[in-house]
Amino acid sequence: LPLLLKATLLHLASGSYRPFYNGFYYNHIMNDDDDGQDKVDYFNGAKLVVETPQDPIYSYNGANVTLPCHYRYEPDLGPKRKIRIKWSKLRDDYTKEQDVMVAIGKTYMAFGDFKGRAHIHQASQHEASLVISDVRLKDDGKYRCEVIDGLEDESDVVELRLQGIVFPYQPPRGQYRLNFHEAERVCQDQGAILANFNQLFQAWSEGLDWCNAGWLADGTVQYPIRLPRKPCGGVHLAPGIRSYGPRHRHLHRFDAFCFSSALKGEVFYLDRLAGMTLEEAKQSCQDAGAEIARVGQLYSAWKFLGLDRCNAGWLADGSVRYPIVTPRANCGPAEPGVRSFGFPSKGRFGVFCYRER
Repeated sequence: LPLLLKATLLHLASGSYRPFYNGFYYNHIMNDDDDGQDKVDYFNGAKLVVETPQDPIYSYNGANVTLPCHYRYEPDLGPKRKIRIKWSKLRDDYTKEQDVMVAIGKTYMAFGDFKGRAHIHQASQHEASLVISDVRLKDDGKYRCEVIDGLEDESDVVELRLQGIVFPYQPPRGQYRLNFHEAERVCQDQGAILANFNQLFQAWSEGLDWCNAGWLADGTVQYPIRLPRKPCGGVHLAPGIRSYGPRHRHLHRFDAFCFSSALKGEVFYLDRLAGMTLEEAKQSCQDAGAEIARVGQLYSAWKFLGLDRCNAGWLADGSVRYPIVTPRANCGPAEPGVRSFGFPSKGRFGVFCYRER
């Protein structure tokens, strides 16, 4: 403010006429030539514009992805200027944004889980694209690309969506036993994360119909209905996502909707003539250089790798399930899906194992 006031007084004192520009001031202290001389702010009338794709960018677990971001000046200021780039991730619950990385010139710093995985891609002039390597499930979401040139600050948002699958989850002790934090943990235990609304909506559009309410990542409780019926909101309501809205994260209890993406490894089936107990199943996977598969891994193998097995097998949570891509006699309902026998306390079955490639 003192610099602006001083510049205004000098302008008035000069008595010379200059046209008014509806533009922006630039603080060139950040853009100096390291000669120790701070440059005076000036009024150049250029507008900073930041642009990202309007359509989502799709990727999958373990991949590398580039989130495009470009900026320009109107009118063009000529040679590239030394600006500051900041990337942040918007949270599903609209709390404070998560810092991803900042960069000035060739110097940059990534934060938190993005350390060692994020950097700026500047293949062309005025590019500020973000590269994320080894994409993780929780990378899914909206990202803000912010370009800062002195006193001017402009940004735009791009969305990263992971290709994956949403599955409802109940713990062994039954329906509606999880508060929000327990729901987060059970999804993580199954090689997944709590789904967000976009992921649940996509699953609904692909056919998911589930009458039990479950937690989502933003702390709301919802459920997808394709075929309206009396126990699921009534027969007169249109198909869609039913919502209970935000619930108390400690006191209220529901099921969970988990989200899993493509696998880095493979899921395979083992069996013995007499079947196996759960402990024997775990040991069999270890003997094969693998581990007993989690629920999220079985769902991912079913959707992305076409795993089709009409034999029930143990999973890490103590449940017994099997995946069907091509429905047929004696393999459950007429629709594809992952069938469940629940959490049997007794019985001998095969086992689904998971091994990293």
